Amino acid sequence: MPMRIDVLTLFPEMFAGPFDASIVGRAREQGLVEIRIVNTRDFSTERQRIVDDYSYGGGSGMVMKAAPIFAAVEAMRCPEECRERVVLMTPQGARLDQAKAAELARYEHLVIVCGHYEGVDERVREHLVDEEISIGDYVLTGGELPAMVVMDAVIRLLPGALGAEDGAVTDSFASGLLEQPQYTRPAEFRGWKVPDVLLSGNHEVIRVWRREQALKRTLERRPDLLERAALSEEDRGLLEKIRGQRDE
Repeated sequence: MPMRIDVLTLFPEMFAGPFDASIVGRAREQGLVEIRIVNTRDFSTERQRIVDDYSYGGGSGMVMKAAPIFAAVEAMRCPEECRERVVLMTPQGARLDQAKAAELARYEHLVIVCGHYEGVDERVREHLVDEEISIGDYVLTGGELPAMVVMDAVIRLLPGALGAEDGAVTDSFASGLLEQPQYTRPAEFRGWKVPDVLLSGNHEVIRVWRREQALKRTLERRPDLLERAALSEEDRGLLEKIRGQRDE
């Protein structure tokens, strides 16, 4: 049974194209995921399909009304019991990370609600959605682009979505670390050579080198990740070596 992702948006035309190519496009062709883009306005009961109104108490900007969102989400729910999650894209949500993407990939049905304007009626947060997600500490026009990011991060984790069986495991952040440097042919380009260790054919030496480089890159660029990464005794020894080299 494929995973189903329903997206509730005011701008369905924004989703034309991004999911027709690359890994997501192949996952759809293989029947691993079904994506449906739903226009929030289709669930408005007002003559002009209005979905927003002024905020009680005053203030600038408009707020998305609760009724169309409730009606749309309730219409999209699984007809039978299934593992389902309703997500609201909002700057106020928890930050998306690889662990969250992996968690969402285990659901059979995701409903992603794209916020807009000054946000949504608070009753949507309190009584409809299961969680709120943000992709970073900055402001975008609406929840459409963040929804695409979440979908891409989730779909590539579905079994069979990636060509390489361990691709999703070795990606940056999947193991809690940044990925090591990668090289391909030719072995020398404009005088820059591939590290000799990668040409040695010694798989154990290569494995240790790659892990050391991942730890080094993470220490240099995202030391905060090391605080919560699951490090082995070997990792700690490699980190001690790396720090010693920096202090020389």
